[in-house]
Amino acid sequence: MDLPHGNARRNLSVELERRALGLDTAARTRLPARRTDADLHICSSCDSHLVHPLDWEPVDETHWRVELHCPDCDRYTEDVYEQTVLDRFDVILDDATESLLDDLSRLQRSNMEDEVERFVRAVNAGQILPEDF
Repeated sequence: MDLPHGNARRNLSVELERRALGLDTAARTRLPARRTDADLHICSSCDSHLVHPLDWEPVDETHWRVELHCPDCDRYTEDVYEQTVLDRFDVILDDATESLLDDLSRLQRSNMEDEVERFVRAVNAGQILPEDF
């Protein structure tokens, strides 16, 4: 089953970005870090789009101290961000969660279809009998 999200999609995105920038696609050099406060989900070290918050606490009424983690390069950062920046980050995290749940649902459906297909083949082949239940 080919899932439209995840590593394959991210790798394709990086490949297309490298081509657009005119970089040698065979080269192993990393793209320069471009992360700004507007895209906290992008690692400033490895360009992964999987950065997520580990801990947060309010600093004042409009600022939060947030600890971020990149699972790809295991980088941890902590900084203070404005509420508006974190509101945008929250939308990105919500979209990513929805995408993961969609992938999970498709994977579960595919697995169930495979199980039903194997069960039907086993019944038709006489490998499952009434006393098996």
